[in-house]
Amino acid sequence: MKPDYTLYYWPVPFRGHFIRAILTYACANWTEGGNVPALMQTPDLEKIVPFMGPPVLIDHTADDFATSQMPAIALYLGEKFKLVGDMPQKKTRALKIILDANDLIDELTLQGGMEMWTPEKWQEFMPRLKRWMSFWEIELARAGGKNMLGTSNLTIADIVTATLFGTLTERFDSLRQILETTAPNTSNLIQSIWTHELADFAEKSRQTYGDTYCGGQIEQSLRKVLRQK
Repeated sequence: MKPDYTLYYWPVPFRGHFIRAILTYACANWTEGGNVPALMQTPDLEKIVPFMGPPVLIDHTADDFATSQMPAIALYLGEKFKLVGDMPQKKTRALKIILDANDLIDELTLQGGMEMWTPEKWQEFMPRLKRWMSFWEIELARAGGKNMLGTSNLTIADIVTATLFGTLTERFDSLRQILETTAPNTSNLIQSIWTHELADFAEKSRQTYGDTYCGGQIEQSLRKVLRQK
């Protein structure tokens, strides 16, 4: 049976992992697209969506509509699965939180490994990392403390937040400690989602990817500086 969605992304729990979490939470019928290096050399896909790199999502239920860029895919699925709410303010806040997550992982990987971490660079980054974490604490307080948008059910903003910090804190214990100190309410929220609504997804992620985060030399340099903390 043909899947409803095909996701193209590397076999790591990084940028495309947000999309995996959304599709899993929505109980969507989806599959991974396989050979990403070959995909990136395929002119035919660029005819339906120009992209520089994955993730790329194809929606086979909508005439093979395709899009790239994690925030665009996340918002698209949020709309399809009714995970963003009806109010423009909530949609805008959800998109802002998704964009913040995308920016944070870019900074954690020094823009995808354009440079490598050194102890000095990491020390300089620490205040900025804590400030980033505080943004989620502020958003949560603004929403009334129940979840990221103050709704009765989980939204796209909650799924992205839980995937962002759940993945990070499982693989880097020092980041878990920083989050618990800097954004304790956010830490409690993601722990609740990670062990309840997204528990099966989290367990499958551990089994599939182990301790891997983004892979490559940039992950090696990140692990090196965090061990020195």
